[in-house]
Amino acid sequence: MLENCRNAQERWGGVHRLLDRWLQARQQLIEAYQQIKTHPQACGQRLQEFCDCLVDYVSAGHFEIYGQLLDEARAFDDRRALELAGQVYPLLESSTAAALDFNDRCDNGDCRDGAGLAVELQRLGQQLHERFELEDCLIEVLHNAHSQVGAV
Repeated sequence: MLENCRNAQERWGGVHRLLDRWLQARQQLIEAYQQIKTHPQACGQRLQEFCDCLVDYVSAGHFEIYGQLLDEARAFDDRRALELAGQVYPLLESSTAAALDFNDRCDNGDCRDGAGLAVELQRLGQQLHERFELEDCLIEVLHNAHSQVGAV
């Protein structure tokens, strides 16, 4: 039994560190969002930095974090978690597409208008808020429950 606990810690401890780095990236994204939202008229470099944070964050979630969480749920044969993931992932994919569309519009120069940018940032901010709630739910159900099992 102790060997199983040790194996779980070795196996999923890396997921925990990955999540920690990703949540730090989330904090940087929120800070960049607040800066650009407070001063949309002075966008330029700040907007580019925000878009870089945005793309890095959603890409890490889409290509790294979600897969690790799914692997963990599969390893623990957690049907409830897998069912939740099946419901939540399409919403996250939609959020990822919206974030990448925003970035593309900014790359094309379509986000330079202060009033239009403010409206787009408001919409994006709401989508990010919803995304963070979904991600937190996934972390809680797909990872935290399993990390408690591994610590027993």
